[in-house]
Amino acid sequence: MHPRLAPSLIDSGTMARLTSLAALDPSVVVDDFTTPEAVAALADAEVIISSWGCPPIDETVLASAPSLRAVIHAAGSVKHHITDACWQRGIQVTSAAWANALPVAEYTVAAILLANKQVLRLATEYRDRRAPYDWAYANPGIGNYHRTVGIVGASQIGRRVLELLRPFDIELLLHDPYVDAKEAAELGARSVAIDELCAVSDVVSVHAPELPATRHLISRRLLTLMPDGATLVNTARGSLIDQDALVEELVDGRLNAVLDVTTPDVLPADSPLYNLPNVLLTPHVAGSLGTELHRMAAAAAGELARYTAGLPFAHPVLRQNIHRTA
Repeated sequence: MHPRLAPSLIDSGTMARLTSLAALDPSVVVDDFTTPEAVAALADAEVIISSWGCPPIDETVLASAPSLRAVIHAAGSVKHHITDACWQRGIQVTSAAWANALPVAEYTVAAILLANKQVLRLATEYRDRRAPYDWAYANPGIGNYHRTVGIVGASQIGRRVLELLRPFDIELLLHDPYVDAKEAAELGARSVAIDELCAVSDVVSVHAPELPATRHLISRRLLTLMPDGATLVNTARGSLIDQDALVEELVDGRLNAVLDVTTPDVLPADSPLYNLPNVLLTPHVAGSLGTELHRMAAAAAGELARYTAGLPFAHPVLRQNIHRTA
């Protein structure tokens, strides 16, 4: 992982647990497997604890790590560093994606509830008026009661969002090609085609993985189906949205958006998304930050405990599912 990440990721309690479970030197934190320090560590390593910044574990790395049997990833996606060579070796892989999903889902639920209250618009109007005003009379259509929220993708994050929204008086719709009507109902949602979801939802929230097949999943055509005043929430990846088409809708003022991810990740300084009053733009912060990082490290320690006890991982990453996950 990035050496600068380790102190923020692993608090003292989790580090103590890790070192009690295995022969682990806390000072050996590498983001380059070719350095003498890394090569020496790999020679005896049975488990790699990885996180953001881990380089690919390819044939060359595996040749230097004859005893390697498992990779415990204290972050989300493993696609950046788990290679075909790892699967061919039979390396066991686990990820804390479930732990990273929790703050993303919390951010998303907050965004959905605030969107239905039209908080962005009301805050702007209040700042401009600075005087008494009958807000309730002027805004009879706002609120979360009997609203419709469409979730695109029953990923770990999407499922957690559905779970958190279940106590509210909101109709939940779900589109996911891998989820049938029965499973959707068990998640508290109604399974619908993506056209219907976009056409009837007050808020559409995107939680699909970034794959070639999901590029511009929310297309220009689907954006035009969304009702006037609806809000698009994207905490997945910018590539899932036809951003040019979305910008047109936002500049026109017909739609609203909460965007934690964009294409590119950091927009050019002249992007209109920075200044539009109907857009909440955040710099990819929905995932684990600050104290939330500690949850992922604790999850990694839990998996290491299972490994040392001879138990299967609680959250394994399986090769056959990689093609449809983030």
